[in-house]
Amino acid sequence: MQLADFSIGDEAIVRGYSDPAAPFVNQLMRLGLIPGTRFQVIRIAPFGDPVEIRFRGFSLAIRKTEAAVLELDAT
Repeated sequence: MQLADFSIGDEAIVRGYSDPAAPFVNQLMRLGLIPGTRFQVIRIAPFGDPVEIRFRGFSLAIRKTEAAVLELDAT
């Protein structure tokens, strides 16, 4: 599943990354968005970009281009 498939309040688990070589993947992993991380969709901008997610006690706004490499499972 993709982040775009989720609505506000939905929860997901990061299964992995479809393109681990993407330049921003290391940054997302350093922020704690590693496989097995559960998060909740908090807010979606009016045109769908960015999306705010909350995990491990903090919020992160993530753009569609960055979210496209996330492989997710619904909870």
